[in-house]
Amino acid sequence: MADDKVVLYIHGMGGGGDSRIPSILKEYIGGVVVRTYCFDPDVAARQIEEWVRELKPALVVGESLGSLNAIRISGLPHILVSPSLNAPLYFGYLAFLALVPGVTPLLDLIYRPREGDRQKLHFTFKVMRKYLPLRESALSNSPAAGSRDRFYAFFGARDHYRRSGIVSIRTYRKYFGDTFAVYPGTHFMEEEFVISMLLPKIREWLG
Repeated sequence: MADDKVVLYIHGMGGGGDSRIPSILKEYIGGVVVRTYCFDPDVAARQIEEWVRELKPALVVGESLGSLNAIRISGLPHILVSPSLNAPLYFGYLAFLALVPGVTPLLDLIYRPREGDRQKLHFTFKVMRKYLPLRESALSNSPAAGSRDRFYAFFGARDHYRRSGIVSIRTYRKYFGDTFAVYPGTHFMEEEFVISMLLPKIREWLG
């Protein structure tokens, strides 16, 4: 039954068409679609909106920073993996650093994605500032803001991004309630938890 429906997977920062988690899911669910989108949130919004019109997904899964792009798709159920709801705050408020000569090339080098079908990262002031309205747009589609969409999230107990607040269960609970589970792994959901927790939840929601 799940193979008859499309699951649109929105990858995280530096991810893409060959990201690990959707590749695992594809082994079990034939309808999983993941495409590489632009790091610029405005361009990404147009790309993802077009994919939604084209694919007519039954469910959207968002990973890490990609969760913000997934959340702002209204009218669909959402499953989130390590949602980095506060990462846009860091990008937005620290964007001024990109105005310092040499900082943008340095960040581009540090966060250079692996070879393959991967999102190209370019940390300019203009692009980084766009992440603040991205967060605002996404959270305007949360239950706390009146959304009737369905949400569920998975958090890693050993997610190192939780120490900085980039990933925050407290922030998630504020906007989405207690609709989440914690797995005993890292930010980058390990295969055993993809199979034992994420996959069953997707199948359950596809009905």
